Amino acid sequence: MTVNRWDERYRGEDYLFGREPSAFLKREADRFAKGSSVLAVADGEGRNGVFLAGLGLKVHAIDASSVALEKSARLARESGVEIKLEQADLADWCWPRETYDYVVAIFIQFADPAMRAHLFEAMKCALRPGGLLLLHGYRPEQVELGTGGPPQPENMYTRDLLISAFGDFEILHLQEHDATIHEGSGHSGPSALIDLVARRPAVSP
Repeated sequence: MTVNRWDERYRGEDYLFGREPSAFLKREADRFAKGSSVLAVADGEGRNGVFLAGLGLKVHAIDASSVALEKSARLARESGVEIKLEQADLADWCWPRETYDYVVAIFIQFADPAMRAHLFEAMKCALRPGGLLLLHGYRPEQVELGTGGPPQPENMYTRDLLISAFGDFEILHLQEHDATIHEGSGHSGPSALIDLVARRPAVSP
């Protein structure tokens, strides 16, 4: 992942993916307990992290782009919430272990298969026992639609991929679906989507 490339993408005054949270995150809002901690992975300009802070969560949002983080801070101020922001290259960030009640990763499909495997394991380890992972992204069919996401089908998620990657978790929700989304200019139009909610096993008594 090239930081400068993302800085350039986020440089405009508008929010590339809009200011509103993903529809997936809004649908799953009841799963979040007020006062709990959440790591927002590659949170970009803050639309999802700010939403989570508005639910009363303690949000730690990380992203590789300093430009995105500046816009995230502005969105948080305008929304009257506080979030902890940190610039991080996810490939070599020192991931905390067993720290968060939730880990949220929305459209992190810049990662090729090797990096994705690293990120998935790091996110799993960052959760406290009993914590929830919420993952939302595109399926390979998205490449033909061309309405968002990278052009590499290997970066997309399939049901079998997620079952394999999170087979040691309790899968609470896994759904492939098609929807028309309008999330800024970055994600706009008919989309091939997949959602996952999975719980890290609790420590045995």
